[in-house]
Amino acid sequence: MATSSLATSLSRLAPFRLAINKSSSIPSFLHHSSAKNLNRLRLFSMASEPKESPANNPGLHTTLDEATKGYFMQQTMYRIKDPKISLDFYSRVLGMSLLKRLDLPDMKFSLYFMGYEDPASAPSDPVERTVWTFGQKATIELTHNWGTESDPDFKGYHNGNSEPRGFGKMKGIAFIKDPDGYWIEIFDLKTIGKTTASAA
Repeated sequence: MATSSLATSLSRLAPFRLAINKSSSIPSFLHHSSAKNLNRLRLFSMASEPKESPANNPGLHTTLDEATKGYFMQQTMYRIKDPKISLDFYSRVLGMSLLKRLDLPDMKFSLYFMGYEDPASAPSDPVERTVWTFGQKATIELTHNWGTESDPDFKGYHNGNSEPRGFGKMKGIAFIKDPDGYWIEIFDLKTIGKTTASAA
């Protein structure tokens, strides 16, 4: 059955096989100049590069913009209704760890930074741990506005693309906008500890 399955898979690849002329190592379709054969050549050329290469993905760059060199995607923020329920999901179901929690009583919200790093490797000093957390790649920031978990009239959150956006919760952090209108926070690890020290 495995052999039959392999044969079926190979037969599906037939259009991409190269016919080799016995008298030459050049593929036989290169000996003709029809439009059909030229299209085959283009297909072969594209197939020789991985699908993920810049040649097959217009707009994809391997050279970074000088203005953002050294930056990386650090976090995606989700607003949550109830931290108990969300923390259970991200830790038990997705296997993430709580890297850092920031409480901002003046603005009545808390931030939970979830990721796949080992929390045991985090510094014990609260401010240094914040800087360490913000230095990890691809984390999730869960934002909990206090009281939503027990508010029966709370309907949940919108998608973040329409007004009111509700961003800009901390001073000292700038934003850039992506092509689809999503706002992205940008910050410097040298100043993030100072910016968030009171919440650490």
